[in-house]
Amino acid sequence: MSYSEEKLDEEKVFKDPVHRYIHVKDRVIWDLIGTKEFQRLRRIRQLGTTFLTFHGAEHSRFNHSLGVYEIVRRIVDNVFIGRPEWKENERLLSLCAALLHDLGHGPFSHSFEKVFHFDHEAFTQAILLGDTEVHQVLKRVDPVFPQKVAEVIAKTYKDKQVVSLISSQIDADRMDYLQRDAYYTGVSYGHFDMERILRVMRPREDQVVIKRSGMHAVEDYIMSRYQMYWQVYFHPVTRSAEVILTKILHRAKQLYQDHYKFQYPPTHFHSIFVEDVTLEDYLKLDESVILFYLQSWQQEEDPILKDLCNRFVNRRLFKYIEYIPNNEQLTKLVELRGLFLEAGIDPDYYLILDSSSDLPYDFYRPGEEGERVPIHLAMPNGKLKELSRESDIVDAISGKRRTDHKLYFPYDFLKDFSTNPSIKKKILSILRYK
Repeated sequence: MSYSEEKLDEEKVFKDPVHRYIHVKDRVIWDLIGTKEFQRLRRIRQLGTTFLTFHGAEHSRFNHSLGVYEIVRRIVDNVFIGRPEWKENERLLSLCAALLHDLGHGPFSHSFEKVFHFDHEAFTQAILLGDTEVHQVLKRVDPVFPQKVAEVIAKTYKDKQVVSLISSQIDADRMDYLQRDAYYTGVSYGHFDMERILRVMRPREDQVVIKRSGMHAVEDYIMSRYQMYWQVYFHPVTRSAEVILTKILHRAKQLYQDHYKFQYPPTHFHSIFVEDVTLEDYLKLDESVILFYLQSWQQEEDPILKDLCNRFVNRRLFKYIEYIPNNEQLTKLVELRGLFLEAGIDPDYYLILDSSSDLPYDFYRPGEEGERVPIHLAMPNGKLKELSRESDIVDAISGKRRTDHKLYFPYDFLKDFSTNPSIKKKILSILRYK
């Protein structure tokens, strides 16, 4: 029996709060879970700084990755099995891609990527193809198997049906994180009838489609996603924490480049700050490392780094006001920056405009950047119909991008500022924050 076909003597089961049980029978999957690169995901939170808003949001990328694997396993083993449109020889590839899709995430994923211009998918592919334990396991299946998994992650794999299971507008990734994040944040928005969706999924030549009878379950799923983004993922308090974290990383990098003498030198950041990061350096970073520096840098002499770290560690977050990007508001922002400078408060670190944007569903727009493959319904006559053409609910939000802007600032600085009362009054008057 080849390694790719090898089964465990006894099925392994993970207890899971979302899916109840996660089942592992394939030797390859069990060996991948045991690699140090996959175990690192235990030390990367799924929701970054969201735990400072929703205290239960402490779950990890490890949890989520197992959940995505389990959903794909259920689809290929229970729904697609035996259907002529599904290629059984793609089963193991689909399971491995599902399990490993988030392997390259860094600590506080999106904040980290934003500051250092990293792409977690590029790092995922580097882990799959580099000198890693994960690569060694995959290579035992077949010398080209690591490349195939990397192509699925990059969405370039020839069989688009496999890609759509992991990355599409209705994929296992989204179906897991919506339910998992709802569970751990304690909100109800992310819940939808996944069981129904799985039952009505069907493989087609180059995609996964939904039976027409399952349309209402898909509508519910899309609205759940919409609500989760605006009630959880883009929560203004979470964004305040992200703003502070990104400014900490910017400040530490600036001080490093200015040859500032750190009491606690950022050894783990050296290759990142000089923009010569290796995969080995990257994999040494997790959130325990970042939190060590945030805790330590509260003792630094630099007042900005010290204050920002104190704010993050002790949850002294910035306040915010709504911001509408027009000429009047831009003029006020320029005036505010000048007043902050007069007050001795660096606006680059303490007056931050943050924007969040989401497109809940879109139909196919050929040639456009970030074009999306739409969700198709399999009609009773066998033909396919794009979801928004059949659903009034989905049609109402299709192609409509919603953007929200907030202006963040340290209200406690301004409230306690007494050196020049007139400047304080002007700032608060412009902000209209009382």
